[in-house]
Amino acid sequence: MRYHMAAFLTGFLLDLLFGDPHCLPHPVRLIGKLIAGLESHLLKETDREREKLKKGAALAALVPLLTMLAAALLLFGAYRLHPAAGMAAETVMTYQLLAAGSLKAESMKVCLCLKRGDLEAARNAVSMIVGRDTFALDGEGVVKAAVETVAENTSDGVIAPMLYTALFGPVGGFFYKAVNTMDSMVGYKNEKYLYFGRAAAKQDDLVNYIPARVSAHLMLLSACLAGKDFSGRRAWLIYKRDKRRHASPNAAQTESVCAGALGIRLAGDASYFGKLVKKPWIGDAVRSAEAEDIRRACRLMMLTAWLGEVLCLGVMGAVCCFLGK
Repeated sequence: MRYHMAAFLTGFLLDLLFGDPHCLPHPVRLIGKLIAGLESHLLKETDREREKLKKGAALAALVPLLTMLAAALLLFGAYRLHPAAGMAAETVMTYQLLAAGSLKAESMKVCLCLKRGDLEAARNAVSMIVGRDTFALDGEGVVKAAVETVAENTSDGVIAPMLYTALFGPVGGFFYKAVNTMDSMVGYKNEKYLYFGRAAAKQDDLVNYIPARVSAHLMLLSACLAGKDFSGRRAWLIYKRDKRRHASPNAAQTESVCAGALGIRLAGDASYFGKLVKKPWIGDAVRSAEAEDIRRACRLMMLTAWLGEVLCLGVMGAVCCFLGK
């Protein structure tokens, strides 16, 4: 447990310091290749709805299983070699599971483009971190898209993998990453994935149910601690009102807190793959969204990440004391 705690903290600090260097291979990209390979093998244009559902269920079972097996073998082999090698492997795996550093770096690129008045560059930068079409967004639309992805990924990219890693080690963390990556690739309600991606989407909803709510409450506390640019009271009121205003049972949890804390309105209609998708608004437009809101959302995310780290270390420390290890 002490090795696990040390690796957990060191991996978190590495993520904050270095983010996700593009020059290094990342296991999530390998998971993506696995998903794409299995999809090309399983999904056929001639498949009927029931066949797509069955094959999608097979994908949803195989990807997490194979990912956990690879992570477990790597970790087991490293610890068998030497405890120091095991802790080093666990540290790197934890570092690769968290995305706070890279999320901040990528979203701040959008902020800087907007501040220098380069809307086209801002659209391109935000397209790297969101799933919607960005070519027609105005400046405020770009800001909202960036803020939304920071808010949502505070749960998906930071707190959720942190919780799974704290509770079940890196193997549990990679199980979560496999499910989440699968949903981001096939969990769409379009003609191609409506049936094939259904199991992956439902699985993602399930594994994120508790982490999304933990994330929202940690973010509420962060809004109270973040300073004068944030309103903890308004964050709570908007959270209570808007936390279910999304097709996903989880996405609006942190988005509603962030919208309330900043005093801006998020969500609303958006275009995906050239098709307009109707969405309810989240939050109240106390003021117009501005480029600085991206920096504020990042501050909220980082505070939430630190609170999550402290919470997880506290739980692990209590377990360590209880077990005498």
